[in-house]
Amino acid sequence: MAVKIRLTRMGAKQRPTYRIVATDSRKARDGQYKELIGTYNPITDPAEVKINEELALKWLNNGAQPSDTVRNLFAKAGIMKKFADSKIKDKKVK
Repeated sequence: MAVKIRLTRMGAKQRPTYRIVATDSRKARDGQYKELIGTYNPITDPAEVKINEELALKWLNNGAQPSDTVRNLFAKAGIMKKFADSKIKDKKVK
C-alpha cells in the first residue's frame, strides 16, 4: 500500500482551504484519509501554513511520498531539511 502526503480541498467556492493529510494513494483526493498532518490557507496574505512537524516526520520516515506542493510547503517549514539530516545521521550510525 503506497501512502502519499497530499492536499485535500476544503472551503467554499472560490475560497479554498486545504488539509495536509496522509492517505492511501488509491483513495480519492477529498476521500478518506489516515491522519491529518496540518492545514494550508492560500487566501490569506501571506499564506497561512500550520504543520504538525512530528506527524510529518513520522510519515516521511515510514516511507510516505509527499506531493510536489506538499514537498514545497515542508521545505519552507524546514521539515524536509530535518528529514534529510535524519537520513544522513542514520547512515553514519550504520
